[in-house]
Amino acid sequence: MAEPARARPKPTPETQHFWDGTQAGELRLQRCDACANVYFPPRPFCPSCASRKVSVFKASGKGKLYSYVINHRPAAPGFTPPYAIAVVELDEGPRMMSNIIDCPQTPEALELDMKLEVAFEKLDDKITLPLFRPAKG
Repeated sequence: MAEPARARPKPTPETQHFWDGTQAGELRLQRCDACANVYFPPRPFCPSCASRKVSVFKASGKGKLYSYVINHRPAAPGFTPPYAIAVVELDEGPRMMSNIIDCPQTPEALELDMKLEVAFEKLDDKITLPLFRPAKG
């Protein structure tokens, strides 16, 4: 019997630019045109000043490991334990949850503040996920 697939995000009109970006190999964020606040997750207004004048831009894809937990339980379909569930602080400021790849899933390897870079995993023709791996160099 095939292993159950990982749950797929469901893009909405407010998040479509983000998912279009991941398919293109870009991590796209939003910036408020009124107060310059950069934010994630995507939404049609600034969470800082409520302005609806926002722009989408290509982020650097770089960040650091802010926090994580290592899951050892085989409860989530599409994941093989152990795996890290991480909060990544992007260089542009916002934090996002993701997974860490290309790295042992141990406390010794997952050091807080370690430099990370985005990597993209294509799940199907519509969804590509942004994951993070230790930065090279």
